[in-house]
Amino acid sequence: MTFEHFSQLVEGMFPPDGSQRYDSLEVRELSPLITAYVGDAYYHLFVRTRLLAYEQKAVRVLNEFSAKLVSANMQAQSYRAIEDSLTDEEREIFRRGRNAHSHAPRRSASVADYHASTGFEAILGTLYLTKQFERLQEIAQLSFSAAVEIIKAQKEGGKS
Repeated sequence: MTFEHFSQLVEGMFPPDGSQRYDSLEVRELSPLITAYVGDAYYHLFVRTRLLAYEQKAVRVLNEFSAKLVSANMQAQSYRAIEDSLTDEEREIFRRGRNAHSHAPRRSASVADYHASTGFEAILGTLYLTKQFERLQEIAQLSFSAAVEIIKAQKEGGKS
């Protein structure tokens, strides 16, 4: 990014009148990668605050567990676990997010899981940006609960 591009972004982000430009966005016209970007941030915060019910002192433990819960692999598994609870519109948002052209980072998740997690995050981001907060909370909680059950099953099966 050039300095000029950065300067234009800063000027656009902080207009003198204090208005918020995203309030007038047509969310359905945004790239699914943009809605996934917002959904990723929301889900990270959701998971971190849920974990505070279990641990309030060991930040390292919180960080490691939250990283596992928000990993692409776990999000893909959680999505599959809650898929039947989603509306047709939410499944369509997922499909668009999953099929969006992006490059999966070379980490522990497969390309398929990375794309599935992008689809899941696109659902969350779309719900957030369209201010459907009750449904957003419901899906995030379903996913969180599914992830916890998946981890328990893995632990019982001798996997870590």
